[in-house]
Amino acid sequence: MLWTVLLALLVLVLLQTQLSTCLRELRSHSFSSLSSTLYNGTQQRLPGAIIIGVRKGGTRALLEMLNLHPDVKVAKAEVHYFNVEEHYRRGLSWYRSQMPFTLPRQLTVPARVWDMNPAVRLLLIVRDPAERLVSDYTQVLHNRLTRHKPYQPLEELLQHKGHINPNYKALQRSLYHQHLSRWLETFPRNQIHVVDGDALIRDPFPELKKAERFLELPPKISPSNFYYNTTKGFYCMQTDGHDKCLDESKGRPHAPLTKQAFFEMVGRSFSWC
Repeated sequence: MLWTVLLALLVLVLLQTQLSTCLRELRSHSFSSLSSTLYNGTQQRLPGAIIIGVRKGGTRALLEMLNLHPDVKVAKAEVHYFNVEEHYRRGLSWYRSQMPFTLPRQLTVPARVWDMNPAVRLLLIVRDPAERLVSDYTQVLHNRLTRHKPYQPLEELLQHKGHINPNYKALQRSLYHQHLSRWLETFPRNQIHVVDGDALIRDPFPELKKAERFLELPPKISPSNFYYNTTKGFYCMQTDGHDKCLDESKGRPHAPLTKQAFFEMVGRSFSWC
């Protein structure tokens, strides 16, 4: 009888201890959950707009310039949610937790392709495909040389057995129609706004105004937000007395594709991309 009572008391103590532990964890989880979703009236939300585009196509420049708008908030880093299986398995709650805290009227714009929300607005940025290809190669070449690793000349990568090599990834990325056709299988054309990446480099403001209208944002970005940096050779941004330029991997110089010089020689232009 005594052993039965002692055993019952022991079980009761264990249950009470376990219950207290569970309650503490529940309170901790609830507070943590609340603090991750609500902060000074803001909340972490899934994106309302996405920038789609290929490497060296100008996605980072467009992202940083849109971030000048007070109603736009961008993710701190590329999340790689939809194209990395390990991240995708973590679910939308994890993806949302990677987003910045925003007010209800603000747009969250990460720079990776996703097709979860059929109402999402897509900004496709493209530039001269030949220039983009050379820029793509230049970036890889620079990274390889930095690590003291060899890399093939561009002409060798572009050719295979005397023909254009369709498997060269840098070439594939410049075939914009193939990429866009897959998006158009799901999204209507009016949900995709095309940004001229070359025009964005020459004069950012007009392209940013078009993007504002597409996103139905009040016009807040102005020409004074941009200035040409002669040292870097491209436009930088300024707001509230602070300057910001893209890092050194952006706008890296490479051999120019002198199509214009040829056009002037022959006295006419051609609709070459």
